[in-house]
Amino acid sequence: MSAPDSHWAGQRERGHPALMRLTAWAARRLGRRTVAPVVWLVVLYFYAFGARARRAIAAYQRRLVNAGGLVAPLPRAFPVYRQYLAFATAMLDKLDVWQGRITMAQLDIADPDGLHGQMGHGRGQILVGSHLGNLEICRALAEQTGALRLNVLVHSKHAVHFNRLLDEAGGGLRMIQVSELDAAVMLDLAQRLDRGEWLAIAGDRVPLQGDRTVPVQFLGATARLPQGPWLLAGLLGCPVNLLFCTRQGDRYRVSMERLSDGIAWTRATRQQRIADWAQRYADRLAAHCRLAPLQWFNFYPFWKDDA
Repeated sequence: MSAPDSHWAGQRERGHPALMRLTAWAARRLGRRTVAPVVWLVVLYFYAFGARARRAIAAYQRRLVNAGGLVAPLPRAFPVYRQYLAFATAMLDKLDVWQGRITMAQLDIADPDGLHGQMGHGRGQILVGSHLGNLEICRALAEQTGALRLNVLVHSKHAVHFNRLLDEAGGGLRMIQVSELDAAVMLDLAQRLDRGEWLAIAGDRVPLQGDRTVPVQFLGATARLPQGPWLLAGLLGCPVNLLFCTRQGDRYRVSMERLSDGIAWTRATRQQRIADWAQRYADRLAAHCRLAPLQWFNFYPFWKDDA
């Protein structure tokens, strides 16, 4: 990922806005069963003409198999294309959940640390997610039940058309550009935590300023993860939790777990402490990838030797 134009955020968002809006309208009016063949054709187009993304997914699947520990083997026929289909399903799920077609009754929640009961009580916390599965399910249901006000730190310019579709579907998105964090934004985040709101950030997306990364071992090879979540946690002084939501048939498995009651570092220990927490996150992400291998939706070269 050394070339300037190879960074994920530098890639132009694919998909014509009118076509995306038409597909979303059809999904609302006609239902998923009717729209599914169209979605499959669209996915086939991106699969056929996205050689770089195909190679990235193939590299991920290869490393996942070589690392071992898969709960079930990858599909023998067209495993890369099957991952594209899983991504299309996740996109439709995002539209469905904001329209109330996915409810709490369809969730299987694993919450050994009782994090759900802490939401809406006391000072806010940080949720570190990933591009595994579909965190939009959790966020939408939290909003609809009134249990939590969640602020998502994203680089939403990268998917402005799809984010607009979610907003039109009733999402009421509260997104904060992570590429524009400054003293004023940090103060705003601290005030949100003081009001009991929570922050969510992805831990597996390399930031725009590529030097703010840390090397980790992920599925048997060196990859670079952002320092942002762990720097943010230390500056804001709040607990850090992990959140995963993956599709299991017609249901969704939500896993919430405490990573740290508080991440602290000094100027002298910052780099090592951040590296330690990033590695712990990478280990947990790898474990969940083994449970849902087709649902890690990272379509960019990820490992150090993939570029």
